[in-house]
Amino acid sequence: MIRHATIQRTAEIVMVLGIIALCQPWNLFLHRYGLTIIIVGLLTFMITGWVGPRQKPQATGAPEKEGHA
Repeated sequence: MIRHATIQRTAEIVMVLGIIALCQPWNLFLHRYGLTIIIVGLLTFMITGWVGPRQKPQATGAPEKEGHA
């Protein structure tokens, strides 16, 4: 399974690449789809932030073990 932080970092990179693609004047294909690239990165970032990493369940009433086990 891919880690949550890795997916978020990839989404951030995709958004930055979309901004670069939108601002560059040499390639019409990249300029045309720059906003789409930004939106894909943004949606990926939002979904991974909404879903979040899996958290292990913790016992609320049990005291923590101290010393040697």
